[in-house]
Amino acid sequence: MLMIRLFRTGKKKQPSYKMVVTDKKNAPARGRFVEEVGFYNPMTKEVNISKERVVYWLGVGAQASDTVHNLLISNKVIEGEKRKVVLKRKEQPVKEEPKAVAPVVEAKPEQAPQAEVPVEEIKTEETQTEETKPEEAPAE
Repeated sequence: MLMIRLFRTGKKKQPSYKMVVTDKKNAPARGRFVEEVGFYNPMTKEVNISKERVVYWLGVGAQASDTVHNLLISNKVIEGEKRKVVLKRKEQPVKEEPKAVAPVVEAKPEQAPQAEVPVEEIKTEETQTEETKPEEAPAE
């Protein structure tokens, strides 16, 4: 399907556009188009459109993009209502807000009575003698 759409030219932050007839499958930046039918400079608001060629391509079955359609109506090349143009914006990373966490209440299990351990049975490393310490394997 043929489209009439804008082809960006110009320097960085100084755009100007060619109005071209191209196949819808072609990427806009590749520069492959059937015919150039006008240009648009948004910095100076200058528009130049070949009315006969635009009417011809629309008659053959070409579709105008939303922006080109609105430009054609503004310059009285065609009649109709303007289309609403929605700009595509780059997705910005979503910042996750910390969620409010309810304090965790631990259920206390019923404590069973603990049996008393005689002091004589408790041995620490300091109180153990060489005889009671576990033997280490010799390093080979």
